Amino acid sequence: MCVNLGYLGIKDYRNVYRNLPVSTLVEKALEKREGVLCENGAIVVNTGKYTGRSPEDRFIVRQKNTESKINWGKVNKPIEEQVFDSLYKQVLEYLKDKDLYIFDGFVGAMREHTLQIRVVCEYAYECLFAHQLFIRPNKEELDNFNAEFTVIAAPGFKARGKEDGVNSEAFVIINFDKKVILIGGTQYAGEIKKSVFTVMNFLLPEKGVFPMHASANIGKSGDTAIFFGLSGTGKTTLSADPNRNLIGDDEHGWCEKGVFNFEGGCYAKTIKLSREREKEIYDAIRFGTVLENVILDENKKTDYDDESITENTRAAYPINYIDNAELSGVGEIPHTVIFLTADAFGVMPPISKLTKEQAMYHFMSGYTSKVAGTERGITEPKATFSACFGEPFMPMNPAVYAELLGERIEKHGTNVFLVNTGWLFGGYGKGDRIKLSYTRAMISAALEGKLENVEFEEHPIFKVLMPKECEGVPKELLNPENTWEDKEAYREKAIELANNFTENFKKFKNVPEKIVQAGPNV
Repeated sequence: MCVNLGYLGIKDYRNVYRNLPVSTLVEKALEKREGVLCENGAIVVNTGKYTGRSPEDRFIVRQKNTESKINWGKVNKPIEEQVFDSLYKQVLEYLKDKDLYIFDGFVGAMREHTLQIRVVCEYAYECLFAHQLFIRPNKEELDNFNAEFTVIAAPGFKARGKEDGVNSEAFVIINFDKKVILIGGTQYAGEIKKSVFTVMNFLLPEKGVFPMHASANIGKSGDTAIFFGLSGTGKTTLSADPNRNLIGDDEHGWCEKGVFNFEGGCYAKTIKLSREREKEIYDAIRFGTVLENVILDENKKTDYDDESITENTRAAYPINYIDNAELSGVGEIPHTVIFLTADAFGVMPPISKLTKEQAMYHFMSGYTSKVAGTERGITEPKATFSACFGEPFMPMNPAVYAELLGERIEKHGTNVFLVNTGWLFGGYGKGDRIKLSYTRAMISAALEGKLENVEFEEHPIFKVLMPKECEGVPKELLNPENTWEDKEAYREKAIELANNFTENFKKFKNVPEKIVQAGPNV
């Protein structure tokens, strides 16, 4: 298909391939030795030095349009326009005489909120990644396509660090005025997905749409549920419910009509993957799937337990590879929102109900905990907070997103529950992690309205409401203090965590007092 890249200044390339079928993209990637096929037909690639996102190398161009709207700081680092322009020219020069692969498609399954994106790739496998992750157009849509935002991914181009005004050889720069995302120096394809997500999270609030770093599923009666949670909390596992259809596993918008998936695919972690534990993901890894940094044995058989390259091994596949997927990517207004946390201190209730203000407080906090083995140097549980359960991708002030959540809870009477998938009986290293079967029972009870008429008690420190009974869960587990032999030690640990919450929340300025007061008693 003929495509004009003149508006980008890209010229003198060898060939340009637009929206090639999956089989041809795989063929091209193999031909150029970008990857190999494994025993199940997926293409396996090694992303080299960068096996995950590079947060220190991500920038947003400081412009009049963004100056007062971006929450500038360590996460959203500003960069001057001349730095972007200089790197852009160098990338254009680098792309001369190269084959280019283009994916034209959409982000946002609800068409009134769709963004038309063009992804220009140096590598065929990155184009395949975009094809599988974003929403694929039909022929008529492709014939009438008009790119609103463009991603240029040139992993082979290495910046000169400080000399080029950036931190290293890698860079991810979002330019909202030029509507371009420029990526260089890193082969990690997740940078494409997450930078587009960041753009959506900036554009949608101005249209009154609440963007969410969350998974979503839908029940047989059409009831929609949202799951927020950081890595390790069970968001992917718990939203992939065999009794409910998956709308999407990562990125959604909530508008007046309902919830819609941003994507047309899934980007799942594969470390320790087994068919027994995560059948849906395991079975989705087949021809057309992109596997990143997964180790193969001499027979080209995948070893998902081998983390010798990275723990962040990934699979990118279209959502129709999941048997019980909601292929429209759209659901009704959510009845229930679940916040997931993996509390390693053993003090958070297994399930608790939140008021609107508490929901806004815990949403802005975005709490979970890290345990030994998750990061170098961590030997004891450590509280970690990521605003809006996805701070690296939320370019605006967290209060903007929290207000959108609060408005929806108020308008639709949506129930919000905080579910702890972490530890009880003394916390990590002493007690046990909450059984997955109990967590599933609690979530089912919340989704099916079985907690509507039970009696609740207020937690003395966190002030959240704990049910006194829940079908399928022993009563004594519902109040975490009951699981500790030493009650005084429980209260000390709970106060320690409450202090962490309070200290973290001090960074948010001009927050309504009602929301501040919804936090723990200290």
